[in-house]
Amino acid sequence: MTNTNRFARPDLADCIPDLVATARGDKKATLVITNAKLVNVCSGEILDNRSIGVQGSRIAYVGMDASHLIGEETQVIDARGRYVSPGFLDGHCHIESSQITATQFARAVLVKGTTGGFFDAHEIANVLGLPGLKLMLEEARATPLAAYMQVASCVPSTGPELETSGVNIGPAEVAEAFTWGPDMIALGEVMNFPGVVFSDPKMIGEIQAALRAGRVVDGHFTWPVDDWRLSAYAAAGVSGDHEPVTAEDVIERVRLGMYAKMRRGSAWHDVAATIKAHTERGLDSRRMILVTDDRSPESLVDEGHIDFVVRHAIQQGVKPVTAIQMATINTAERFGVARDVGSISPGNFADIIMLDGNLADINVVMTICAGQVVAENGSMTVELDEFVYPEEAVTSVRLKRSLKAEDFIIAAPIESGEVKARTIGVRENHVDTQEIIVDVPVRDGRVQIGPDRDLCKISVIERYGINGNQAHGLVSNVGFHEPAAIATTVAHDCHNLMVIGNDDELMAQAANAVASAQGGISVVTRNGVTTLPLPVAGLMSNAPFEEVAEKSRAVSEALKQAGCTMNYAFMTLSLLALVVVPELRLSDIGLIKTTAEGFKIVPLFLEGE
Repeated sequence: MTNTNRFARPDLADCIPDLVATARGDKKATLVITNAKLVNVCSGEILDNRSIGVQGSRIAYVGMDASHLIGEETQVIDARGRYVSPGFLDGHCHIESSQITATQFARAVLVKGTTGGFFDAHEIANVLGLPGLKLMLEEARATPLAAYMQVASCVPSTGPELETSGVNIGPAEVAEAFTWGPDMIALGEVMNFPGVVFSDPKMIGEIQAALRAGRVVDGHFTWPVDDWRLSAYAAAGVSGDHEPVTAEDVIERVRLGMYAKMRRGSAWHDVAATIKAHTERGLDSRRMILVTDDRSPESLVDEGHIDFVVRHAIQQGVKPVTAIQMATINTAERFGVARDVGSISPGNFADIIMLDGNLADINVVMTICAGQVVAENGSMTVELDEFVYPEEAVTSVRLKRSLKAEDFIIAAPIESGEVKARTIGVRENHVDTQEIIVDVPVRDGRVQIGPDRDLCKISVIERYGINGNQAHGLVSNVGFHEPAAIATTVAHDCHNLMVIGNDDELMAQAANAVASAQGGISVVTRNGVTTLPLPVAGLMSNAPFEEVAEKSRAVSEALKQAGCTMNYAFMTLSLLALVVVPELRLSDIGLIKTTAEGFKIVPLFLEGE
């Protein structure tokens, strides 16, 4: 991995002479850890009274006695019998979903024991294209994290006939991104699985570009596993997937040679069910990986990051060492970088965490990245420089005009009475939705929505200044029991302006608040406006993560006061424009339904179908 900053991570080949000399004792170590209980993820053992010697950024020695490595300049850390483990790796994560920049994300997770990850920046890629992806890569390289980036595969997630994205990425762009360095590690989640199994040239071309560059391909398969499609998907070269939601989903992927990623995000609670493939069905765990996918900023503060997921897996009955393997060496092996990260082994980067108390508690008290202590007792011990984003990255909201209440009127096919309509049924703690048919009241040719029933309008408005498209739909199970609206430019994956509410005036007010902030989230009720500005691509804030977490918490509280009490509700609502996930979603072009054959536009009203 190329990294030209104070947290540099040189290639192993360049470090061999110094590492060997250090192991002999001819060159003194820069850092030595003594008296450690070593969590050996290679052998699955806990080894008492071990010492670790580090030269620069890499480990030179692991053994019983490192006294021959210690010189006058050596930093010595006495573990005093505490557990020492490889730093945690997140095998699938979108930094942008935490609404903070890579620098602030590093500050948030390093103290929790995350020392690296495999980050799919397809959110910023949908807004800014390859330049946005390169900005994320450059910023991540300047942090202590072993930050591996994936090339976004679905920009847009389907095609221009179904949604409007800020840019387009195809096979040529994928091939170009892989020339940026070995830390461009994989092709990001291939969400358009019908495009793969029915041989769409764009999707097949992107996979071929990744494989020809010697990279792996990550998946996003959301269809039942009991037919031919999963085999076709795997045959195309997709070798890892984070969409299992049942134990059977995990079993079928592992049986086909894939890595099954088990997700515990803020609002995606899949580990408890999927982990049973190991705890109850007895499958070998080495192709199972723990991931977060999406974590809100307040959940990073309140719950943690991968440390939380590992702890949760242990609570489901996984042995502590096995759970740690699922967030370290398994992840590194999946991406082919186990010679650099994922274990405390000679030659590997010195990405090490120290755990206090019972191993099952996963209580991280020290984090070492590339041989440097970067966090201790919940606080950073190093300062990270702020990354400055260019003007085009912070002025990405370009609406054709301000929004008015009239823009949210939904015309009905009848003058008065009731009409049957499709609604997007939200499911708490799930990424999928349900198509629900409801009778909707109509007066004067307009749909009537109010707080007296659990039904909201939803509108998606193209925000890149391309065509000004706007489409309407209906959504149920949001829970608003009073006039309320939420608007956001965090609307996966095209990240157009999405507005949900039961009052047209409030919907317009929320939309304009977000637009004037150059992106973010705004909740409007009769009691006032709560806004979280996210000016970086309309997705992230470069403010301190603690500040962003508190503003995100205020958004959650405003939603709760209006009646939307779902767990980390915004995370679920932000997916309602993600048209590649079953069953029903809304884009700026219209309602999109996922079928076994692909995606199709369906009318809002059933009248005349």
